[in-house]
Parts: sequence; structure tokens; C-alpha cells
Amino acid sequence: MSVLVNPAGLAPSIAPGRIPAAFLDAAARLLGPDGLTADPERIAPWLTDWRGRYHGRADWLASPASTEQVAALIALCAAHRVPVVPQGGNTSMVGGATPPADGSALLLSLRRMNRIRALDADAGTAVAEAGVVLEVLHVAAEAAGWRFPLSLGAKGSATIGGLCATNAGGTQVLRFGTMGALVLGLEAVLPDGSVLHGLTPLRKDNRGPDLRQLLIGAEGTLGIITAATLRLVPRPAATVTAWTGLASPQDALALLRRLEGAGLAVESFEVIPAESLALVLDYLPGARAPLAGDHRWHALIEATGDAGVGAALEAALASALGDGLIGDAVPAASSAQAAAFWRIRESVSAAEKAAGPAVQHDISVPVVAMPDFMIDAAAAAERAFPGTHASGFGHLGDGNVHFHVRAPAGAPADWITRQGPAISDFVYDLVTAAGGSISAEHGIGQMKRDVFARLGDPVRLAMLRAVKQALDPLGLMNPGKLVPLASPPAAP
Repeated sequence: MSVLVNPAGLAPSIAPGRIPAAFLDAAARLLGPDGLTADPERIAPWLTDWRGRYHGRADWLASPASTEQVAALIALCAAHRVPVVPQGGNTSMVGGATPPADGSALLLSLRRMNRIRALDADAGTAVAEAGVVLEVLHVAAEAAGWRFPLSLGAKGSATIGGLCATNAGGTQVLRFGTMGALVLGLEAVLPDGSVLHGLTPLRKDNRGPDLRQLLIGAEGTLGIITAATLRLVPRPAATVTAWTGLASPQDALALLRRLEGAGLAVESFEVIPAESLALVLDYLPGARAPLAGDHRWHALIEATGDAGVGAALEAALASALGDGLIGDAVPAASSAQAAAFWRIRESVSAAEKAAGPAVQHDISVPVVAMPDFMIDAAAAAERAFPGTHASGFGHLGDGNVHFHVRAPAGAPADWITRQGPAISDFVYDLVTAAGGSISAEHGIGQMKRDVFARLGDPVRLAMLRAVKQALDPLGLMNPGKLVPLASPPAAP
């Protein structure tokens, strides 16, 4: 081990792991004591993924405060062959922001870059740095009379950079699309330390392929997103929420099409099976079922519009009830009741986790095929793995559900470790056969990298590897995530 020299006046320290002392010395001069630390207590919270399944090691945490510092730091990483793992709110569901276990990588936090640089109330745009927390942007947009139309359960910790890097989805994709559809401009540091200055929100720009979209969804494997220009939308005059009971997901999709045909601007349409609702009611203190009676499936609906949107939604639901398409419905009578409906939906994963182990999958198939897939795949999984119970819930309207296979009663603590890989392979084979995606909104990370390599279209994989090789030939950017290089680079 080598001693870190100290021209910056910092306390001398030892350079552990494989990161060279010369790099640490230069990084310390660049970032100062607030920007580079080896304090285990400061680093520890960021070494485990959101679900607690992946644990890494990082002996050093870098926290640059500006794009210029990020660029200089990444240039140092390239010069000294230091791998780097970028991290925002550490809310990845697939281990996409967890460092490798050997301590070879620098953990790079963007959380200090948390400024909203501009919010243009005339243009309806906001320029937010990578470390801005999603909920903070929501509040700022609301204060300016606008809205940023992307929301998810981790809004209190997920950051703009991470949302861009994973092309996050959420509950409003049905109307506004994923994060990529809301990004009008991007600033990013490339693997050699150069900066892509692309924050200008051009609506039309035909100078070759859209380089913003190349970085969005790349999970930090092609560069470090440092800021984004984002599209805001006007606040609606009214937002209405309703809960319905249905017999099947097929009926749920038919209901969605009826509501859209009636001219309603449906922003969210979430389906929940009866068994998942029952788990939430047992899990949430004081929670009550929104409807009386038994319904095999439920749909949570949110629509926006002018002052008449509430009456329009009630009329459409009354028509569906009269035709037998739904079994019952209740519009939220207040914002508190609407929040209670959403709390049920957002608690499904936690309730299932509290009930016992489950193998979870974030999948998509064509929207028209999803209702049948949900029923058929659940039955197939239960036949293949006796004693399990499978079901899906989530964003039916955009063809994305969270498909979980729950363990048999009394399953041992290591059930997921022993059975999870076989179950996931089975589910992903079904998804691929249906023309779907093994990752609808959570990304690939390290959890799905191998199955992606097994099931992915060879041409698609070759193109991804070619882009990775061209932009990051040393393989330093978020190593081991998404699609690795076909062969690792030689050691320096």
C-alpha cells in the first residue's frame, strides 16, 4: 500500500484498494476535503443497492460540485485507468449504482450538484443539475405555475441524473412518456473528460442521431450526465381520481380504451389484483378497501382537464357500470381520499415484501397482449414452481407490469437465492417469446446483465457493445453494468 502525498494540505492517508496514490493525490487537489473522502461512515450508506441484494466496496467517495470538476475528475480517471461508478439517489432496483466488490472503482456522487439552474415560466422548461431530487423539482415547478409530469415512489430520493441515466418511468408514462420524452437538452461528461454541451432546448435538430437519447438509459456506462433541460407542462385546472373493481385485466384494458375514447386525458391507469390489495390492507395500519364487495381486479385511474373532468369521468364510469364492464367504482371525494388510493397502490411492493419472499420482475409486452400475458404467465409459473403464487400489477396502459412470483408458505430464508434464478429465467423466457422486454423501466444494471446477454437480440447487443467500445474503450464507466465490453481491456 502506498502513502498519499499531501500537497493540498489535507491530512495524510493511506491509499487502500487498487486506486493508485497518484490519482488520489491529484483528485484531492482538484476536489478539496469536501469533495474526496475515505471516511467509512460517509461511504457505507452508498455501498448497498436499494433492495439490499448487492453489496460493493469503495474506499473513496468523490463528490464534485460542478460540471468542470466532474470533467477534470473523469479525465484523471482515464489517465490513471481508474473505474468510476456514478451514483445519484442510489434508488436503482437492479444494482445499477453499486460499486464492484473488489474496491477497484471510485464511487462518484452527484448529490452536491443540486441546483436548479433556471426555470423559465414563459418557455415551460427547467434546467436541473444531476443531483436535484425529483420532489424538489416538483415543488419548484408548482411554485412557478407548472408541473414536471414524472412521479414514482422514490421521488423523495431519486435524482434527475439517475432518472435520465435509467430512462425512468413511473405512473404518468401513459400520457407523458418516460424520462427520455421529457428531456429537451443534456449536459454530460464523456469518458475522456470532454463535455457534451447540449442544454439548449431545440425542438428540431437534424444534425445526425440524437446524442441525448444515446446517453439516456445508458446507466452511466457511456458518460456522466451532469444536467438536463426538462419539459414542464401546465398545471391542470382539475385532477380527478377514481377506484374501480373489475373481473379481469382484459376488462381493465377495455375500460381504459373507453375512457380515452370519451376524450378523457387519462394520466395514470394502474391495475391491482385482489390478492395484492388484501396484502396491502393487512400491511397498512388503518387502511380500508376502497370498494365494498369482492372484485378479482382493481384499477386506479387519474385524469386531468378543465373543471368538467370530474363529471365526465363519473359519466364514463356510470356507463361502464351499466354495461357490466366494471363491477363498481368510487370517485375520490377529496384530495385526502385520492392520496389514500395512491398510498394503497404505492404500498403493494412493500406489502408483498412483508408477507414473504418474492422474485420480482419489471417487464413489458405489447399493450394489447398484456392482459392475456398476466393471466397465462401467472398460471404457467405456478405450474412450473408448485406452491408459488404469481401475479402482476402496475401500469397496464403502457404495457408494463411488475410480475412477482411469491414463495410458498413456510419457504426457507434462502428460497430466493435457491429458486430465484430459475424462476426469473422462466419468466424472462415467456416475456421474450411474447416479443417483450425483460426491463420496462428499472434498467439492466448488474442484476439482468447476464440474462440480457442470453436473450437479447444479437444485433442489438452488438450495436450496444460497439457504442460502448467507441466511447469507453477502457471500460471505466460503471463497469459490469448493462452490456460489458466483449473482452476486458488489458491492465495498464
